[in-house]
Amino acid sequence: MADEGGVTILEYFSEDEGYKCGYCKGSASSHSNGMWAHAMTVKDYQDLIDRGWRRSGLYVYKPTMKRTCCPQYTIRCHPLDYKLSKSGKKVLKKMTKFLSKGEIPKGDAEPMDSHCEDAGSGDLSVPCTSEVTVNIETPLKTVSLEEGKQESLDKVETEPQSDAARKGELCQIHPPTEAKDSISSPKTVPKPGQGADPSKPPCRKAKEVRRERKLQKLLQQHTEAVDMSQQETSCAQPLALQHQIPQANQPKSIDEFISESLSTIAAHQLEVRLVRSSPPGSQFKDTFQESYLLYKKYQMVIHKDPPEKATESQFTRFLCQSPLKAEKLPDGPDSGYGSFHQQYWLDGKIIAVGVIDILPSCVSSVYLYYDPDYSFLSLGVYSALREIAFTTQLQKTATNLRYYYMGFYIHSCPKMKYKGQYHPSDLLCPETYVWVPIVKCVAKLDQSKYSRLNEDPNADDEKRLDDLSSVLVLYKGTVMPYTIYRRKQKKANDEAVVRQYANLVGRTCAERMLLYRS
Repeated sequence: MADEGGVTILEYFSEDEGYKCGYCKGSASSHSNGMWAHAMTVKDYQDLIDRGWRRSGLYVYKPTMKRTCCPQYTIRCHPLDYKLSKSGKKVLKKMTKFLSKGEIPKGDAEPMDSHCEDAGSGDLSVPCTSEVTVNIETPLKTVSLEEGKQESLDKVETEPQSDAARKGELCQIHPPTEAKDSISSPKTVPKPGQGADPSKPPCRKAKEVRRERKLQKLLQQHTEAVDMSQQETSCAQPLALQHQIPQANQPKSIDEFISESLSTIAAHQLEVRLVRSSPPGSQFKDTFQESYLLYKKYQMVIHKDPPEKATESQFTRFLCQSPLKAEKLPDGPDSGYGSFHQQYWLDGKIIAVGVIDILPSCVSSVYLYYDPDYSFLSLGVYSALREIAFTTQLQKTATNLRYYYMGFYIHSCPKMKYKGQYHPSDLLCPETYVWVPIVKCVAKLDQSKYSRLNEDPNADDEKRLDDLSSVLVLYKGTVMPYTIYRRKQKKANDEAVVRQYANLVGRTCAERMLLYRS
């Protein structure tokens, strides 16, 4: 059962009684299910987010879509087919002018400038008070359905997330409640706006043609290829992205726009570094304090948090700790899979950090924080475009890594609809868990904030699990089917909870992950 990435060990919490919504501010109107992850493989997390789950630190949660006040639909973008909008081009050109000439633009932020401000917003107040002893360093045993047949399992290899976990002591199971307030929705609402109409051909202006010719001349001067490797030793994503000379009558790509800002004599130098956050690499440790102070400044200025809320421990729990196992496979990206921080260094100092997970099929954006002094650069949009471009680079070596997950799309919340402006993108059907192009979902969501998005009325959840005998549980250091656990624990009255867990995570995960039982 154990594989190269180890195993996933979870404790599941049934639906909460409701709490204040971070979007509509409704009282006790937001509902979700949650799990505390002691360890998790990237493969399992990929399967979970493809069923509507999302992590915040070590806590993994899934909105109860039919009950919650603001249904949150998982959204993914197609970077390989991404169509750059006018608004996106404006942001990239603004950054180019700032880097090359030092020009500081005037005016408001762009309409897509709330990048991943929703990470875990309001979803961390589920009461989890039980204490669980899970020593993830101890080899596990397994009991088959025949009971009595035991075999050793591979050692669960995972990096400890705290001193208590490292020593195998009690792990307090409770979500970081301080993160709830610090990651609520932004105080300022971006102005609504629309990007380019993807159904219409781009308009070619004489000014753009002249810029394209200028770019061609600049590209001819670059004789050395750009090294885009993501080795742990350097873990840097250079500003120069691999690109091709644009052909006639073809719009420029994100890579080409970014390449325009390349110059050794520019007014400012920008570098994007990829550092592994869990387990923390040397570069992450060396820059931890600077990164934390930036986060604290961001929370206090943008979200109006008092200093005592934006603590170092809260920052660590929310954005540094991760249950994901660091994995590196021959056919995967050079950086490996797992949890990372993308640090944006401007003239030798960090001005923004994008928290991301690199998974088998996608780059999943977790959160973004930045220096409010540089809000004029629309860093929310810029970082999202850089992450889209980063995904296309990873796909060149990891062919299955083709998507960019932007978290949740909330159609009923005006300030969260900006994610729908990244084309093309899909929404996850909350009932059948298939992806539906967002252009086919808008009309339904206009009529009802909750909708079954799948257009096939006869379709069902193909990974629904009805037979609990195949659900794996971890009980007293031994892995066994749930039916064996029930024989051992005759007084256990948790069948309804286990069935709910199995249906929410799906058959594939229920038969592979370990559900902790006390």
